[in-house]
Amino acid sequence: GNIFTQQPSYFNDLDETLPTVLQVFNNILHKCGLQCEGASAEPQKLGEKVSVTPGNMALQELKDIVLYLCDTCTTLWAFLDVFPLACQTFQKHEFCYRLASFYELAIPELESAIKKRHYEDNSVFADLWRRISHSRRKMIEIFHILINQVCLQPILE
Repeated sequence: GNIFTQQPSYFNDLDETLPTVLQVFNNILHKCGLQCEGASAEPQKLGEKVSVTPGNMALQELKDIVLYLCDTCTTLWAFLDVFPLACQTFQKHEFCYRLASFYELAIPELESAIKKRHYEDNSVFADLWRRISHSRRKMIEIFHILINQVCLQPILE
């Protein structure tokens, strides 16, 4: 078995950890000057001017965001891939909705910023493009795992 079957209280730990995981997506949106919609939206502070966008931020900041996103998506995908039972806990936090909203807001902005930027070194562009593409692919795969486990599997059983 795995650690979750040996120690069912780990599901509670996972449940308590998911808001922090979702906060990662909110932090990325915030750094990109994008607002999340719906239940996850946080009020904007008065007088807070959102002038930084993926298109005008420093290259190092764009690199950091893309690396952070790539690491997060790869880790989440690997976790759900080896432990699909966690999907129910993810869905309790409206993870599909939150992931889809994030994808829709952030991915086109980041891709556009990566494409339009002028690079001294083309290998930097190639690396960023590879990582954003990988992130996009992993988000779609995460979504597929969640839909499969939460919606399709119960019908088949």
